[in-house]
Amino acid sequence: MRGQVAAIMVAAVFLFVGLAACALAAIRGRGGARLLLWQGIFSAMYGARILAQSSAGFSMFPRSAWASRDAVLALITYLILAPAVLFWLEMSRGILRRLLQIALLAALVNAIGGACLAVVFRSPWGFLTYNKVVAACFLLPLAVVNGVPRLAREYMVFQSRILTLGVFVAAITALYENVQSFLHLPSYPSAEPLAFAVCILCLGYAAAEKVFADEKRLISIENELAVAREIQSSILPSNAPKVNDLSIATAYHPMTAVAGDFYEFIPVDRNRAGFLVADVSGHGVPAALIAAMVKVAMQSVVSRADDPPEVLRGLNRALAGQLRNQFVTAAYLWIDTENHKALYSAAGHPPLMRWRDGTLERIESNGLLFGVIQNSGYPVCELPLNSGDRFLLYTDGVTESENALGDSFGDSKLEQVLRANRSRSAAELSDQLLFELRRWQPASTAQQDDITLIVIDVA
Repeated sequence: MRGQVAAIMVAAVFLFVGLAACALAAIRGRGGARLLLWQGIFSAMYGARILAQSSAGFSMFPRSAWASRDAVLALITYLILAPAVLFWLEMSRGILRRLLQIALLAALVNAIGGACLAVVFRSPWGFLTYNKVVAACFLLPLAVVNGVPRLAREYMVFQSRILTLGVFVAAITALYENVQSFLHLPSYPSAEPLAFAVCILCLGYAAAEKVFADEKRLISIENELAVAREIQSSILPSNAPKVNDLSIATAYHPMTAVAGDFYEFIPVDRNRAGFLVADVSGHGVPAALIAAMVKVAMQSVVSRADDPPEVLRGLNRALAGQLRNQFVTAAYLWIDTENHKALYSAAGHPPLMRWRDGTLERIESNGLLFGVIQNSGYPVCELPLNSGDRFLLYTDGVTESENALGDSFGDSKLEQVLRANRSRSAAELSDQLLFELRRWQPASTAQQDDITLIVIDVA
């Protein structure tokens, strides 16, 4: 026992480091934590291997395993390569990653073969030579790539001198251990544990450095997205226009920090105003950039605000060639309370909803969405304006929201909400519709699309 204390202490350190790394990876729960997980498993398995090599240490294993000490030791030896290769897969790219994938497959096949020999034929060390060959073939390309800065920049997602040191120490030791029996070289039993201690510490340091670098980059991206969201909010109207006999309410809820939905008002005077809703295909930053382009393009059509087809044609011409395989749907409603009329045109957009005299109507006047044909035409629908009319402009994020069963909110549910709340004000209807959408979606499910709506009541 006295001669085995040092080995047991070293094994305990490896086990503690490994379990701590696994716990940290579980707490973080992000993609970068996989590095910590594989490093932790490797470290814990190496500690367990040292314990298995020591008779006093092996007594800590379950009593049922005492008679199978060689088999347990062999299984750990065969399996320990897998987390090591998985660790480096997270750090590599290109041809090195493909080589490591082959090494992982070879390590798993070897482990399965070794396990079968150990369990079925009671020959635990039958695959040990193959295991050494796989280990050497795994470590040699890593040592070469990490040792040549140009190769490291090309094939490693993360470079570190500490990581290079760990690779070289492990590679030299493993190669010596693998060839010393063939070349009858002197054996140094304490060299391998010491070398792997250095290697595991280097891997742990590199994993922590990579994780914290990713965390710093993620925080930077989140800060940039917060700024982008503020900028996007600033290009949206701060207030609804003041138009005689109109009550206007809006709602804008992006799915992510920034959105591809956009809305704009073109107030001309106290009796006339235009209302635009647009929806860019896709989500996130690319869609948000195109939404900002729609804002800029709006300046070129302000002078034609009373002509919905021309507004949409102008926007389509301004955006042509700039959308990069993305598309934009839009709906534009022009309201003139002095002459009691409204004009409506759309470009591949969900229909305008109108409530009049107890009847809910779906009004469609669609042309092609933006980005298909540069000089597309757009039909216009002229609507008489009556007291008590209610209009709803919205994006498809309203009707495409899904519940736990995968059923969409849909047009019928939207119409049901509009009918049930016909006596409410525009602002109250907007809030109620958002409430119904939140209730439709499972609480544990994130919002599935950007949501924008404009409710307009005629007094």
